[in-house]
Amino acid sequence: MSLALGIDVRDGETSAVVADEHGSIKARTASGSGAARIGFAVRDPLDPAVGDILQKLAVASGITTPARVVTRGLAIALAEQWCGAAAGARHVVALSLDECVHAGVVVDGRPFEGAHGMAGAAGWLALNPVEREDYRRLGCLEAEIGVSGIVRRLVWRIKAGDRSRVLDAAGGDVNAITIRQVFDGARGGDGVAISVVRDTAKYIGMALANLVAIIDPDAVVVGGAIADAADLLLEPTRAEAARRLPAAVSSSLAITPARLGDDAAPLGAARAAFLTP
Repeated sequence: MSLALGIDVRDGETSAVVADEHGSIKARTASGSGAARIGFAVRDPLDPAVGDILQKLAVASGITTPARVVTRGLAIALAEQWCGAAAGARHVVALSLDECVHAGVVVDGRPFEGAHGMAGAAGWLALNPVEREDYRRLGCLEAEIGVSGIVRRLVWRIKAGDRSRVLDAAGGDVNAITIRQVFDGARGGDGVAISVVRDTAKYIGMALANLVAIIDPDAVVVGGAIADAADLLLEPTRAEAARRLPAAVSSSLAITPARLGDDAAPLGAARAAFLTP
């Protein structure tokens, strides 16, 4: 049985799985795994600081074959297409958000990486004609729908004079507001939180429509905070994307929540290692 080790390197921490060729997780260890291949999922493969970290992890694993390095977004797309929400689909787009926005593209069952390994960097999609400093630093989409961006938009509304019960839930401290409180506020009928969530779904839907228009995938998988708040975001996201796509595309497009959770990135890294010639 052939095995691959997949490691997700994220915020200075690592998550590892050992998977077989069918995507079954056999172990959760980075050393003594018995794997013959190794893959890494990282935020930015071009980041010079990543190289030393990956080299040390590869040496510690005891695997001597060259490591495969992909973006975290691509790893998520690969995993969900392999054994997750998009299993069986040939062309897949994945969009996941936490503190950062991650996206990846699978075309005809293979990872699509572009010239620099950064294809699918959806956080940089330009969706607002206004030019802001945080757009230039983070990317337009990430500034709006990354977890901090969602919270920031609600805080701006409060500072502008809007009354929100989310502030009460945070003990009156705008700096203590969390994404969970924003979502809970929307579920509880707080008008400001509902407005922020509605705008978030609009940005997500616009981003997906742009990606779908270019890739024409069989399936779109949404993960991270989008999946966590699927009851709030999924339907309005679908509606916004459909509104911006040709009817022939939107009528057959599946937009589904991710299934693999925190296992997606390391599993996708293992998948990438298997797909390396």
